[in-house]
Amino acid sequence: MNTKLSENGSLFSRIVAGCMNWGEWGANLSIDESQKLIKDCIGIGVTTFDHADIYGHYTTETLFGNAIKDKSSLRNQMQLVTKCGIQLVTPNRPGNKIKSYNTTKKYIIESAEKSLMNLQTDYIDMLLIHRPSPLMNPSEIAEAFAILKSSGKVLSFGVSNFATSQFDMLNAYFPLQTNQIEISPLQLAPFIDGSLDHCIQHKIKPMAYSTLAGGKFFSQQLDKRVVRINKVVSHLIKKYDVPADQILTAWLLKHPSGILPVMGSTKINRIQSAVNSLSLQITEEEWFKIWEASTGEEVA
Repeated sequence: MNTKLSENGSLFSRIVAGCMNWGEWGANLSIDESQKLIKDCIGIGVTTFDHADIYGHYTTETLFGNAIKDKSSLRNQMQLVTKCGIQLVTPNRPGNKIKSYNTTKKYIIESAEKSLMNLQTDYIDMLLIHRPSPLMNPSEIAEAFAILKSSGKVLSFGVSNFATSQFDMLNAYFPLQTNQIEISPLQLAPFIDGSLDHCIQHKIKPMAYSTLAGGKFFSQQLDKRVVRINKVVSHLIKKYDVPADQILTAWLLKHPSGILPVMGSTKINRIQSAVNSLSLQITEEEWFKIWEASTGEEVA
């Protein structure tokens, strides 16, 4: 279930374990619990772990790093993705006076080196710029990327939340391998605004976060849009004899861009369900039924 994000890129698992909720922003896992979850993920073929320096107010990378510390056998079986560029106001970064973006050469290199230290690793498989800054200078970002790559500290590079024009601007200076964006049946913009078309055009695979819309499909108070989608999903549950989250993930996987879902759950059964969705093929008509339920109208 491994795949390349680009023609000459490294292999990543098709289902990605998102680590944002592992620490104090979510489940607040212990080091032992984190290590168990890492082993369980690897055991079911989920070998790519997605981080950002800011997760847990700059603490979750350290939690993960402590879980794999001195465990070279674990590190050798996984791919680590992390992001930089957002500056949060937090006691852990007392110098940050306002939430802002920083994509300077100096900041990118320093952020990557901090992530290497926090994650207890000699290299990062992929570094992403977390958000596009209005002040970003593509030549300066490219210089930082080139230094990190030549030193062997980062193997490949991409972006997150970039518009197609912003991607093209940076890609002209340094080859990018992915754009990590929000995609779900409640977030249809990438299907319409050219983001996924752009990935196909450039022969790269997108990574998708909030694929289950932050749990909105399973909350106790459902809005009308979710109710419409769940009604369609309930019929497909009966047909395919699988849980709802598997149907919703299969809906994303059907797109020809080859989306890599980043699963934010810390429950291994939820992550396993996403893996199981790889073998589920819903029909095109069923795909459009979910689309129609989301938009509230038939396609033009």
